[in-house]
Amino acid sequence: MIAIGLSAVWVMRMVSAAGISISATLIGAVLVWGVSVKLRDTSIVDIAWGPAFVVCGVVYLVMTPDLSLRSILVTSLVFGWAVRLSSHIYQANKNKPEDVRYQAFRANSGAAYWWKSLYKVFMLQGLLAFLVSSPLLLIAFHPGAEFPTIFDLAALAAWAIGAFFEFVGDRQLRAFKADASNKGKVLCSGLWAITRHPNYFGETLMWWGVYLFCLSSGWSGMLVLFSPILMTVLVRWVSGVSMLERILIKTKPGYRDYMLTTPALVPRIPWWK
Repeated sequence: MIAIGLSAVWVMRMVSAAGISISATLIGAVLVWGVSVKLRDTSIVDIAWGPAFVVCGVVYLVMTPDLSLRSILVTSLVFGWAVRLSSHIYQANKNKPEDVRYQAFRANSGAAYWWKSLYKVFMLQGLLAFLVSSPLLLIAFHPGAEFPTIFDLAALAAWAIGAFFEFVGDRQLRAFKADASNKGKVLCSGLWAITRHPNYFGETLMWWGVYLFCLSSGWSGMLVLFSPILMTVLVRWVSGVSMLERILIKTKPGYRDYMLTTPALVPRIPWWK
């Protein structure tokens, strides 16, 4: 009976933390939406993607009754990822018109665009960030085995490789775009020679790394398996690769040929035939 009582209390604490987390995330989404209305630029929602995860992670750290090294480490990794990603997106979009994705949405929505953007873009993104960040909740409230386990080491390796692909891929793309002679051309060197989207691959792998940390909690880690799967689906088929490539096919003449020789997400091993 005591064990059942403790489990019930633990679950209630997790539910309470999750409730506060999603409330804070959605309130933040509404505030960012308000700024976008004033600026007439929905693109700022992309800058807010990373910080939404930080909000969730901080809430869980503050509310957990058993702060662990693993939860502090994972939240710190997510914080670093969010800062770098938001800074990169801000610099990439600075002094540029609204992203073509949102321009198309605006044109199709007419006068109701701003209200539709509130729940179809901003609040939806806040909800998705809350769902994907669910491993942070489990890690904070169910620390599991003492750090480090074999799963922790595998998680750190996956995170490090993912961070390398995202950081280096973004730097290579930024350098390529900075050269005016590359306008209309396709970047197919460096990491872009083994995957069409090394930055997206990196982000996906990093979140599989976050999930691997959860396996140190035993079978309960399976409860949040949907998180990296959801991130992979979003990046590959929803707001990432597929959406971007529909535009690239129209604007870069050589992109179709590039697609025939280079995998979309998971890198091709150079020496593998």
